[in-house]
Amino acid sequence: MNRTGETRAMKAIRNVILALTLTLTGVTSMADPSLAQTQATSPTTGVMVILTAKAGVTREQIMAVMPDEIRQTVQLYLNGTVREWYSRSDGRGAVFLLDAKDVAEGHAIMDALPLARQDLIDHEYIAVGPLMPLRLLMTKP
Repeated sequence: MNRTGETRAMKAIRNVILALTLTLTGVTSMADPSLAQTQATSPTTGVMVILTAKAGVTREQIMAVMPDEIRQTVQLYLNGTVREWYSRSDGRGAVFLLDAKDVAEGHAIMDALPLARQDLIDHEYIAVGPLMPLRLLMTKP
C-alpha cells in the first residue's frame, strides 16, 4: 500500500472512531440523568412541536378548522416563527420547528392557533439546540 492509501485509511479509521465517540457520548448523556443535566446548559435555539389529533376527534372536526389553521400557520411561517413544518408520515398530524427561546414560548405560539383553541389536538414540545458532543471536535487532542 502506498503512502496515499495509508493516509486515506488512517483518516477513515479516525472518522469512524470520532463518529463512534460522538454517538456513545450522546447515548451516555441520554442514559445517565446526571450527565444529561450537566449538558442541559446547551442553549435552546428552537422548539420542536409534534401535533397529533386527540383521541375521538374526527377528520371532519379537524377539516372544519383547517382553512383558518393553515392561514394562521402560513403567517407564522412568513414572519419566521415557524422555521420548518412537516406532515407526519403516519398521517396522524404534523411536526413544526419553531423559532422560540423556550418551551413556554412554543406553547404560547401553538396555543393561539385554531386547532389548539378548539382543543382538537395534542402537542408534544421538545426544546432543541446545538449538538453538544460536537464540542469534542473543538478540543485539541
